[in-house]
Amino acid sequence: MPQGQPSVVPADGKTTRQRRNRPLVVVHTGVMKGKSTAAFGLALRGWNQGWDIGVFQFVKSAKWKVGEEAAFRALGELHANTGQGGPVEWHKMGEGWSWSRKKGSEEDHAEAAREGWREIARRIAEQRHDLYVLDEFTYPLHWGWIDVDEVVAVLAERPGHQHVVITGRNAPAALVDAADLVVEMTKVKHPMDAGQKGQKGIEW
Repeated sequence: MPQGQPSVVPADGKTTRQRRNRPLVVVHTGVMKGKSTAAFGLALRGWNQGWDIGVFQFVKSAKWKVGEEAAFRALGELHANTGQGGPVEWHKMGEGWSWSRKKGSEEDHAEAAREGWREIARRIAEQRHDLYVLDEFTYPLHWGWIDVDEVVAVLAERPGHQHVVITGRNAPAALVDAADLVVEMTKVKHPMDAGQKGQKGIEW
């Protein structure tokens, strides 16, 4: 909570303000829905603070339309026209490997994922964004398409004040260990248990 007191105060020589404003690596993982939803909610908070937001979707097909994309693109236009909030970029990386199989070998898809990651690493080095949402990024890590140790090193060495949020199931242990905040979504109940399919406004 904003008014709460931390249970541990490290002897790191930093002031409370310095420690409080440290950039974070956040991981949303687990089997239940809501991982991306929570990340986009965090991005909305950042946009309201005037942050530059970069969203990079790694698995959903380029044809898959999510409500958050339309909303964030509209917020980006609002910023461009009025100065309110912050700028927004939304990119679909790779070929939609998980939900919409396209032509090409697994290595083709893996290379597309690696190129997507290389672009993000370049942007991190340039301090392009204040908040990066790497949506479904755990999948190419879990499948071995992108080197986890390289990702952890880039995140650990990132300059400036850049927050990074990563979503998806099966987050690698090395990423979990390196993160500052990790949430695991677990299922208690789901409408699908009663035979109900996804619906507009809830799943997309």
